[in-house]
Amino acid sequence: MPSYHDDDIQYDYDLFVIGGGSGGVRGARMAAATGARVALAEEYRYGGTCVIRGCVPKKLFSYASHFHEEFEDAAGFGWTVGESSFNWKTLIANKDKEIDRLEGIYKNLLDNAKVTRYDGRATLEDRHTVRVGDKTFTANKILLAPGGHVTFPEGKGWEHAISSNEAFHLEDLPKRVIVYGGGYIAVEFAGIFNGLGSDVIQVYRGDALLRGFDRDVREFLGTEMVKKGIKVELNKTIEKIVKTEGGLQVTLSDGAELEVDAVFAATGRSPNVTGLGLEKAGVALTKKGAIQVDEFSRTTAKNIYAVGDVTDRVNLTPVAIQEAMAFVDTAFKDTPRAMDHHNIATAVFSHPPVCTVGLSEEQAIDRYGDVEIYRSSFRPMKHTLSGRDEKTLMKLVVEKHGKKVVGLHMVGADSPEIVQGFAVAIKAGATKAMFDATVGIHPTAAEEFVTMREPV
Repeated sequence: MPSYHDDDIQYDYDLFVIGGGSGGVRGARMAAATGARVALAEEYRYGGTCVIRGCVPKKLFSYASHFHEEFEDAAGFGWTVGESSFNWKTLIANKDKEIDRLEGIYKNLLDNAKVTRYDGRATLEDRHTVRVGDKTFTANKILLAPGGHVTFPEGKGWEHAISSNEAFHLEDLPKRVIVYGGGYIAVEFAGIFNGLGSDVIQVYRGDALLRGFDRDVREFLGTEMVKKGIKVELNKTIEKIVKTEGGLQVTLSDGAELEVDAVFAATGRSPNVTGLGLEKAGVALTKKGAIQVDEFSRTTAKNIYAVGDVTDRVNLTPVAIQEAMAFVDTAFKDTPRAMDHHNIATAVFSHPPVCTVGLSEEQAIDRYGDVEIYRSSFRPMKHTLSGRDEKTLMKLVVEKHGKKVVGLHMVGADSPEIVQGFAVAIKAGATKAMFDATVGIHPTAAEEFVTMREPV
């Protein structure tokens, strides 16, 4: 095996990457493109959380769950739609086929980049040594990108619950579901199960869904979800789950007892750091249990870097990819670059979807003091004929002194597609005057962002 030199030390590889998700694969490929010899180890499937058990299958499920509304809405536009039915097993099979295809693409990307793949669990033996099974390899630099995992609540009976991992492989669609939690995954799966025909109760300990988002967005989404038939129980927790002949008996903190077929837990994720050998390599953790990194994604061991969910900065797939690109620039192109984690747009594929970029109203007030708020809530044009009782919310948060738009928020159909373009404007520092000077595209919902003139 050819060896590489650094300070007269021979290594098997220039770079060894642990983790074959989006961040790890991008880092490996781009480093290999510089001429470095790169290896990557993955213990499960290539593609990581996003491709295998996260964003991609979730979005496919989300598409599936919207069709029943499309069939209903068609009548107002003169269409007669015949009797329809949904087959869960068909969705699962087609989803699995697509995930297999995407995993194959990830493998091919690595192979074509001449990255050596090792299928197995990799751990650190020291700062420059990685073990995969009974083999060890040395590397000048190491990139840690093992991702994160689902965490379950503590308490009685949680062994009977499922997470997003199991939800993608259920034999049958549960008829009655409790979704426990109020974050991205919880609201998304509440909409998915409801849209596919399940009776859904969402239980959350907080006073509004989507903690950390703009308050108007949180309350507006909750109202719209209830309209769609989801029963939202706020300020409550699950105390106990007991398996019965008919399903699961769930006791809530207010004493209510509910009989359901499944309890879906979406209460958080944690970095995959256990058993990784970090202490052997001198890699420190934060107080929250994530790998500690600086602005260049460098750990406390100077030749070891980490990107993605294992660092618990902004846990989004495109962020992990950008962090990996910045790592390659820093470690292999001699152009040190820190990942900019400000003004990152994010979407929640709830029903209806949420998309936001920049600061919430509350965050803007804390940072700037004086802000102007522009807000519009309206019935989308489509529903003037469909008759559906669904509204859209759009909101701009403007820093009052410089008139810069520091936050943009939308709840409504196509919001992720709409806000992606506006995210460029926010990143570029656009002012409210620039929004006002932009001619809207008519008739669209998106034009509302450039036609709001009076602050509320």
